Amino acid sequence: MTETTPDLLTVGQVAERFGVTVRTLHHYDDLGLLTPSERTFAGYRLYTESDLERLATVVVYRRLGFGLDEIAELLAGEGNLVEHLRRQRAAVTSRLEELRELVEALDHALEAEMSNQPATTEDLRALFGDTFDESYAAEAEHRWGDTPAWSQSRERTARYTKDDWTTVKAEQDAVNAAFVTAMASGEPATSAAAMDAAEQHRQHIHDRFYDVSYAMHRGLGDMYVADPRFTATYEDLAPGLAAYVRDAIHANADRNMQR
Repeated sequence: MTETTPDLLTVGQVAERFGVTVRTLHHYDDLGLLTPSERTFAGYRLYTESDLERLATVVVYRRLGFGLDEIAELLAGEGNLVEHLRRQRAAVTSRLEELRELVEALDHALEAEMSNQPATTEDLRALFGDTFDESYAAEAEHRWGDTPAWSQSRERTARYTKDDWTTVKAEQDAVNAAFVTAMASGEPATSAAAMDAAEQHRQHIHDRFYDVSYAMHRGLGDMYVADPRFTATYEDLAPGLAAYVRDAIHANADRNMQR
């Protein structure tokens, strides 16, 4: 038995220094794996420098994945350290492969989850470029905010992801291309090609944004000519396209109203 000296550490001090619990140190003592060399007069454990060196070895072996029985053998000089290390290396390598696969699975799950998130303003600006203007949405809400079509469009698009908007843009580009091709080919706005493009345009809005009757579609066609911003969007694709689109929309409405 001895009094505590600066060279001796209590079980609590050792636990703090090595990042283990007091219970773990008691367990090592019970197993004979690490028995403190000294005790206080009251019977409390005291650890010497050599005890700490032994504990450091135990901690390293534990982090390498060795079992307590294996560690006891190694400390007693009965085990083959090289063989133990080879086995542990193989085990760690296998674990690393499992962790890599887990990281890949998490990346896929994260990517899937992110792709299901509603598109941000930055996503839309990157996708639509100069044609995207937040002021358009504000003005549209001011003009049509009380209409069922506006409410329906807001409800649908609120859930759209970046992938959804990418599809929407691709469909819009296809419709515009159909109009440009028909006009460039010399087809009049009343031709089947132009009216089919107009119907594709109506159906796109109907499916992606809000229900569009033929009467409502006529109104949209008129707006493409009356509103300079919409006109410019079409004129940038081909001179005279805005009026051509309007006329094709009216012709398509007439065709379908007669059926």
